[in-house]
Amino acid sequence: MKILVVGSGGREHALVWRLAQAKHELVAAPGNPGIEALARCVAIPIDDHEALVRLALDEGVDLVVVGPEAPLVAGLANRLRAVGIPTFGPSADGARLEGSKVFSKQFFARHRIPTAPFEVVTSVAEADAAIARLAASGGIVVKADGLAAGKGVVVAADPAEARAAAREMLEARRFGDAGATLVIEQRIVGREVSVLALTDGHRVEVLPAVEDHKTIFDGDRGPNTGGMGTVSPAWITDPVGLRIRTEILEPTIRGLAADGIDYRGVLYAGVMVDPAGAPYLLEYNCRFGDPETQPIMARMRGDLGAVLHGAARGEMPIGALAWDARVAVCVVIAAAGYPGSARSGDPIRGLDALDDVVVFHAGTARREDGTVVSAGGRVLGVTALGISVEQARTKAYAAVERIELEGKQFRRDIGARS
Repeated sequence: MKILVVGSGGREHALVWRLAQAKHELVAAPGNPGIEALARCVAIPIDDHEALVRLALDEGVDLVVVGPEAPLVAGLANRLRAVGIPTFGPSADGARLEGSKVFSKQFFARHRIPTAPFEVVTSVAEADAAIARLAASGGIVVKADGLAAGKGVVVAADPAEARAAAREMLEARRFGDAGATLVIEQRIVGREVSVLALTDGHRVEVLPAVEDHKTIFDGDRGPNTGGMGTVSPAWITDPVGLRIRTEILEPTIRGLAADGIDYRGVLYAGVMVDPAGAPYLLEYNCRFGDPETQPIMARMRGDLGAVLHGAARGEMPIGALAWDARVAVCVVIAAAGYPGSARSGDPIRGLDALDDVVVFHAGTARREDGTVVSAGGRVLGVTALGISVEQARTKAYAAVERIELEGKQFRRDIGARS
């Protein structure tokens, strides 16, 4: 097949890398220096929907895979399907599961999907009152309603921090219009896991669970990021995995259908498992995770393109994918200044001298002289397989140490929880 992958990050590089194993002809827009070796890259930004649709038509592609959430929320999949192009990624109504925390939490409540108690607020006075009520039963989490690049969630240490976070979003407009409405919810205490599932709107193919490391510093300290590293398969037991499928994922598919939403894409569930083993849905993303996709693709066996094409057409084959028995660990290298104002333009050296790992480009660019430089907060995802978590960690970190990037940041405890 000829497949167009939309996006330019580590997630898209990992998808292109896996699709290339099945010898599909690949086009990427806009792509990145890592993707260039596997696909023909076309410099079209992800928000130019008209040009992306025209590219798909001109290329005669059999399938479009939309990587990032923003174009899905803005309706790119709708426009592609309207001209008859099979597209893996939900339409705008389904993408509201990620695009609006308010919509998603109300969806969970309506379809009896286990989630934390919550309130929706639009003013500081409402936020203060909601925090006071919910804090009586535990900790507080403050969430911006709209898209905030993975940074619109504050897990507050106490009610005072929750009130300050709400003011920063509502009054200081830290996230612009995305923070004009907030979800205030109780904090569920437990251990978090990411579970991704492919769906054609009727069936689900659950992928191996992943554990993310969200904060910038070792020991889960510091501000949240888009993710500093991942391990797959994650720590959950088979009974917990079954509960996530039957209590969260399958009711979501039924709920979407009941609401008239034809969802064809990824359901990426962020789940908190409490000490008793009960899963609670924290949030959904409407696309592959980043850096969750990297270890999943490293372990995947089978023709991903055929599965995504089937899902896009509403006839996804079940059981067509298999999994390497080894563990995958992905360590993210971030630029100096991240997750604040990240520095760009620093040369990256040592990429050609690595073996036994796959380095996925997340935020890179190529200068006119051919030098690869940093061009984003999270720059690279160094991914390794091992017969144990420790072996995979050892391989990944050995490669991380050999990569030269001035001011590079990375956590040294990815996988240590396992």
